[in-house]
Amino acid sequence: MAAAEPTADPPDVDEQIRYEVDGGIARLTINAPEQGNALTPAMRDRLADRFFEISEDLRVRAVVLRGSGDRHFCTGAALGSAQRPSPPKPEGAPERGPGDVARLIRTGWQRLVGSILDCERPVICAVNGTAAGGGMQLALACDIVVMADTAKFIEVFVRRGIMPDAGGAYILPRLVGLHRAKELLLLGEDCSAVEADRIGLVNRVVPASELDATADTFAAKFLTLPTRAVSLTKKLANRSLESSREQSFSDEADFQELISATADMAEGLDAFRERRSPEFKGW
Repeated sequence: MAAAEPTADPPDVDEQIRYEVDGGIARLTINAPEQGNALTPAMRDRLADRFFEISEDLRVRAVVLRGSGDRHFCTGAALGSAQRPSPPKPEGAPERGPGDVARLIRTGWQRLVGSILDCERPVICAVNGTAAGGGMQLALACDIVVMADTAKFIEVFVRRGIMPDAGGAYILPRLVGLHRAKELLLLGEDCSAVEADRIGLVNRVVPASELDATADTFAAKFLTLPTRAVSLTKKLANRSLESSREQSFSDEADFQELISATADMAEGLDAFRERRSPEFKGW
């Protein structure tokens, strides 16, 4: 009998989603260039888990997210990847039950995008290459977006006969207005770095060789700022897009109450009185 062919070990998700914390900056790298940095379900879930973990980590004061290589930031979902195993089905039940697709969307890409929007640290995205489909939403959910001049965005869904997910129809109109958002979503055409800058999708467009340094410069700024105040300012700004004036003012007052108890606020006031630069600790 011929020997069985050896089976390849499954990819190590911690190698595909690289994570390190150094000097107060958490660095997340999508490391699957052979598949355009597309996310398998395991990669997607690990990335979301990391953002939730970061909110609890007092070492971290800023996050930098990027893709591996220079061609792709993230091209969305890795099609054909194995999904999470489903619970056993009774005999005669359909392969796809009512609510399965909606549940998959909610607990998959929506959870990932929400983990960035809700992350209690500022997230800087270095768009090093093509950001397509969910990968575009992944980038635009970040707080600061730096884009290489060789990169591009594509709301690719309509090209595949499907509609946007990963919060695209929520995020885009809030960034560029309804008409420009519809142009991107309904036509699915490439959006160059120059065009992305012109319509306000990004904070900076830089030569590809300067991308990492520019992202690091932004991250370094947050190392000297009061982390809790930055976190609640991010939360207040995100909420403002769908809040009434009354609700926004109420949130502002509540968040100020929380900030008033922080060591960083006490330090900021002391430094002002003593005419020196503050030394914020992040709590």
